[in-house]
Amino acid sequence: GERPEDLCFSLQETLFAMLVETTERAMAHTNTKDVLIVGGVGCNKRLQEMMHLMCQERGGKLSCMDHRYCIDNGAMIGQAGILAFQYGETTPLEDSWCTQRFRTDAVKTI
Repeated sequence: GERPEDLCFSLQETLFAMLVETTERAMAHTNTKDVLIVGGVGCNKRLQEMMHLMCQERGGKLSCMDHRYCIDNGAMIGQAGILAFQYGETTPLEDSWCTQRFRTDAVKTI
C-alpha cells in the first residue's frame, strides 16, 4: 500500500508548486522580480528552494524572513490593517468578510 510519508510529500510538492505558480503570476502582473516569503509556511526549506529557483529563472531574488518573525500571521494582518487605515482605507463592519479564493491579480493593493 501507500506510505503516509509519500502521500504527505506528494501533497506538499503539489501545494508548493501551486504557491510558486501563483507567485510567479503575481510577479508578471506587477512587473516585479523579487519575492519575500513570510509566515509559518515561509519557514519551510523546500518552499524556499522552489521559490528561489523560480526567482532565479526570472532574474530576481528571493528573501526569506528569519523564522522567529514568521510564526504569527495575526501580527502581519494587524500591521496590514494599520497601514490600510493610515492610507484612509476603512471598511464598515457590515461590508467586511473573508474570501480565501481571491486571485492575486484581482486583489486591490495600496
